[in-house]
Amino acid sequence: MHWIVGYTPGGGNDIFARLMGQWLQERLGQPFVIENRPGAASNIATEAVVNARPDGYAILLANFANASNASLYANLKFNFIRDIAPIAGIVRVPNIMLVNQSLPVKTIPEFIAYAKANPGKISMASAGIGSTGHLAGELMKMTAGIDFVHVPYRGNAPAMTDLLSGQVQILFASLPSSIEYVRAGKARGLAVTTAMRAAAAPDLPAIAEFVPGYEVSSWYGIGAPRNTPSDVIDTLNKTVNIGLADPRLKKQLDDQGGAEMAGTPADFGRLIADETEKWAKVIKFAGIKPQ
Repeated sequence: MHWIVGYTPGGGNDIFARLMGQWLQERLGQPFVIENRPGAASNIATEAVVNARPDGYAILLANFANASNASLYANLKFNFIRDIAPIAGIVRVPNIMLVNQSLPVKTIPEFIAYAKANPGKISMASAGIGSTGHLAGELMKMTAGIDFVHVPYRGNAPAMTDLLSGQVQILFASLPSSIEYVRAGKARGLAVTTAMRAAAAPDLPAIAEFVPGYEVSSWYGIGAPRNTPSDVIDTLNKTVNIGLADPRLKKQLDDQGGAEMAGTPADFGRLIADETEKWAKVIKFAGIKPQ
């Protein structure tokens, strides 16, 4: 089995693929080889799987970008919903809304009030145009009726550096990569972006507690070329769900900040469709164009 991952080794996408891939390999007795094919916000990897033989030996680590890319890129050579068969969700991972310690706000209501009193004077860093953190900020603008300036970086690390130094005031970053900065008092965590509080940071409220309907999470799952045999899809789906309930694998996923997403292929397909529609609206609202 070749599991295509559209990002470099070491990041969240790669880690979740390797954890689940190891489980599937042990359970099914079939080698799962992780192939990292980074580039074009995962579109290169996705196109490779779209064009692969639908024989069950090529799968894709589907993720948040697959939903947002449908609206960000006008000339894709594939339609993700049409060309990729959903197999199973794996996990959702929350972001944390971080602010520099010098910003005089400690809660989401205080931040919204401050932003309304200082339109255009707050800057938000992100890992790049169209990244999860960028879209999380644009959704905040849209749902809370506020405005701030987006400053894209080439990756999360330089964005975090400038947040900590005070060059920018806001950053939406993944919980695993940012929670230690909050615990060490280097940045202030206002809230998590998932619909409910996160088990890994129970003291942080959810933005949705103050901004109804707000929800952003990085999510990961498995897709395959369309026309992949249904028995292959069903076998992989059932095995993934068994893994998500296994205490050993569950702890490994939880340690990475993941909340398990067990369900049927149809459940995962609905998530993809809902996310594609949701982010199309945000991208149109914000007038986002890819770099």
